[in-house]
Amino acid sequence: MADNTRANYNQRADYMILWGILCGGVLGWLWPNAGYGDVGVFAGGVLGLVAGLGLRYAIRGEIAAGNEKLRKQMQEWLKSQPNLDGSPPTPNLNPGAKPAMDRAAAVNAPVYPAAPPAMPATSAGAPLPDALPRIQAPPSAPAARKPPPAPAPPNPLDLAIAAARNWLLGGNTIVRAGLVILFIGLSFLASYAASAGLFPVELRLAAVAVAGIALLAVGFGKRRIKPAFALALQGGGVAVIYLTVFAAFRLFSLIPPLPAFGLMIVVCALSCALALLQDSRGLAVAAFAGGFAVPLLLSTGGGSSVGLFSYYTVLNLAILFIAYKRSWRVLNMVGFVATFGVATTWGVLKYDPALYLSSQLFLILFVLIYLTAAILYARNTPTRLGNAVDSTLMFGTALIGFGLQVGLASQFKLGSAFSALGFAALYLLLAALLMQRGRQNYRLMIESMLAIGIGFVTLAVPLALDVRWTSAVWALEGAGAFWVGMRQARWMPRAFGLLLQVVAGGAFLAALDDNVAAWPLANPMFIGAMFIALPALAIAWWLRTPLLHSDSAWARSYVKAEALLAQPAYLYGFAFWCLAWIVEAWRSVPGSEAGMAAQPLFSAGTQQLLTMLALVASAWLWSLLGRKSGWAVATWPSRLTLLPLVLALIVQELSDFRVLATPAWAIWLAALALHFRMLYQNDTDAGASTGVLRLNRAMHVGGVWLLTLLLADCLWFWIARAHLWQTSWASVVLLVSIIAILLLLSLWAGKANRLAALAEFGWPRNPHAVAYYWHAAMPLVLLVYAGALLMALLSSGHTEPLPYIPLLNPTDLALALALGALLLWRRVASAAQPLPAAAAWVARRETLLALAALAFVALNTVWLRIAHHFFGVRWDGPALFDSFVVQTGIAILWTLLALGLMLLAHRRAQRALWLTGAGLLGLVVVKLLLVDLSNAGGAERIITFIAVGVLMLVVGYFAPLPPKALAAHPNPMENKQA
Repeated sequence: MADNTRANYNQRADYMILWGILCGGVLGWLWPNAGYGDVGVFAGGVLGLVAGLGLRYAIRGEIAAGNEKLRKQMQEWLKSQPNLDGSPPTPNLNPGAKPAMDRAAAVNAPVYPAAPPAMPATSAGAPLPDALPRIQAPPSAPAARKPPPAPAPPNPLDLAIAAARNWLLGGNTIVRAGLVILFIGLSFLASYAASAGLFPVELRLAAVAVAGIALLAVGFGKRRIKPAFALALQGGGVAVIYLTVFAAFRLFSLIPPLPAFGLMIVVCALSCALALLQDSRGLAVAAFAGGFAVPLLLSTGGGSSVGLFSYYTVLNLAILFIAYKRSWRVLNMVGFVATFGVATTWGVLKYDPALYLSSQLFLILFVLIYLTAAILYARNTPTRLGNAVDSTLMFGTALIGFGLQVGLASQFKLGSAFSALGFAALYLLLAALLMQRGRQNYRLMIESMLAIGIGFVTLAVPLALDVRWTSAVWALEGAGAFWVGMRQARWMPRAFGLLLQVVAGGAFLAALDDNVAAWPLANPMFIGAMFIALPALAIAWWLRTPLLHSDSAWARSYVKAEALLAQPAYLYGFAFWCLAWIVEAWRSVPGSEAGMAAQPLFSAGTQQLLTMLALVASAWLWSLLGRKSGWAVATWPSRLTLLPLVLALIVQELSDFRVLATPAWAIWLAALALHFRMLYQNDTDAGASTGVLRLNRAMHVGGVWLLTLLLADCLWFWIARAHLWQTSWASVVLLVSIIAILLLLSLWAGKANRLAALAEFGWPRNPHAVAYYWHAAMPLVLLVYAGALLMALLSSGHTEPLPYIPLLNPTDLALALALGALLLWRRVASAAQPLPAAAAWVARRETLLALAALAFVALNTVWLRIAHHFFGVRWDGPALFDSFVVQTGIAILWTLLALGLMLLAHRRAQRALWLTGAGLLGLVVVKLLLVDLSNAGGAERIITFIAVGVLMLVVGYFAPLPPKALAAHPNPMENKQA
């Protein structure tokens, strides 16, 4: 039976293709003055073929949907029936399997004999009796095969070619091929008759009209014997009559407009009656398609909009009547597309504000008609999950209707906002009425109407209010929707609430501008940001634990994504919380008189520091609330408060605003106090992960570097107050700050360099002593070394307004402090037990050699600065090198250094140290021969050679040879002889 029905539908669809080709060819033949000969007939036939294929595709889609619905209902019925053995029905563990086939398999399944009773025990070697039956194992089930991947869907061109091939080769191929050949021959005949003028136009049109009426009559007469064939004939007849009237009016001007309009209305009404009488959806679609096309086909451009839309109202009421009787969705689509398509085109091209009243009434009427049609379709289309919803009518009416309404109401103030509220009221009212009628059956439609109604309420806000207030209202509405979804265990309101939060935040940021307001806190910018922050924080609080849901497939997928949003939701809300306080800190007050510019409440530097304080204080407040409530994510910002402190200091340096300025020092003290308080709280948290511990240690290390920069900024403040920017006092500030912090770390944290004694110390040395004297100090050590080297080479030692004093000027003192700090740190780091990771190089001899090299450079530059200040040598490399005064001093200095090294080596019996001094002395001799000897007749050369010679005599007297290393048990007599 199902196969016969499917064959009838396929046959009916194939006849529609045939009649599409026929009608297209007739239209191409009737087209006047084409001048293309046979091409017009063929072009019309091709267009008719395309139209028939499209109609067949639509009908087959409807048939497939009906078959799928019937199959599901049959499955449900089969599940409810008892099994063949009388047992109750068992649940189907494989939803894809066919129940009927499962029962058939159960009937045909082999029955295996039961196991025999246990036999008496026999001896180990006794054979089993022959009568004992052998138990055969049941055959194993075939292994499940992996289903092949679904093929890619074909493109429209392949579908069209396949449909044409199936029409030609399916069924009676010979008959269909004959029809095509016959159509081509008749087309040739019609074209020849038209070109030869054998028949007048009136006769041709009359012949076509008679043919259409004959098709109608024959089809109606055969409706009981061959229903599919009869419907195809009737559809073709309706199409032929429509085309005949159109050709007589538009192409040949044989019928006036009014009679032609009346004839088409009669044809449309007759077609509708035939469709309802025979329950033919395709015939109804063809009839109404022609009915909606009548005003377009017969229009002369001077008609009335009231007449046009009155006619469309009659057609739409007829569709509504059919929707009450039948669930023909395609017919609803035809009316919807035709009505709103023509209305939109007319509104763009022809609308005039003088036609507002009539246009408004017709728009309201059309919206009500198609919303009612959507409800009737749902009533007539029940499913296992409730009544079906036509999403096109439900959402399309809202979107297109509201768009047209906005165009009509744009001439009124707040017209768009009130239009949105009107649509919201309509959808919410219909949802309330459906709730009273049958909440379970219409659940999906009710939810759709509620979503559309709430959407229009949401849309009305920005159409009526400022963007900042709009974002605030949206955020509150989103939190309310999320709360409702949480209480009702529904995922869609929760998703809608989250989406509203994001949209509200984006709208607020897009409209972010200068905050000009007289009242603190009570201004749109602060309130708007806070109204976004608080709902987002509330949603983040609700998301701490998994929320209930309806356990549908969509709900389970949503809940998986929702579980990942707890932390992002809090961070989103915290960001807008901070933004609210930042815009308040940057608030300006309006001018005292009209036309005056707004004045900032605070200076630029104070605004920057208040921004820093707002971030740090907010992190402290929420960390306090998070620890009291056990809300872990609320403590996250407290672990990163070093970032706003560093950024504020960088911006402050760029804007030349100092830490010790008023009120900067007070803001910095407050921010640093909160920062160190949060460091302590974070360190005392129990159960912290390894990553959190590393982050806490990084914050301690970064805090040390921040204090270094703050100390330097304080020193620069006094440099600026004393106007010493062009002196060496200013150049040593950063180096002295780093040296001071390095000394502090070595003296304070270095006391806790033994792990065994670490418990004796309090926070923060316990547990961060290594972080202070190693991780924080290591970059400072490198900076001190590099800074001291650069300072020695580049600083001239100007000490205005004080006189230059060797070794007691800022440059030489800073170099001495640098060497002392480096030696002290090396002592602390090398004595650590255990040594920090990668710290073995600190105790090596190479480290001492690097420090010795720095000391050698520092001593040489001390003499260079003396020569510059007391002997007038210009402070640049070539001038210093060409000065014989400088060269004389260098030679004497190197000789004294060599003397000291060799004497010290002799007393300590350090052979390597003596060799170093000897090498330096040899370098002096080479320098005398290559450099100092060239100063012919100069007193400097005399002094150089005499001083170096005397010093070398002293070396030869006290330490002429390199000492030998002392043995483990040295002989006193040998030492005495030596």
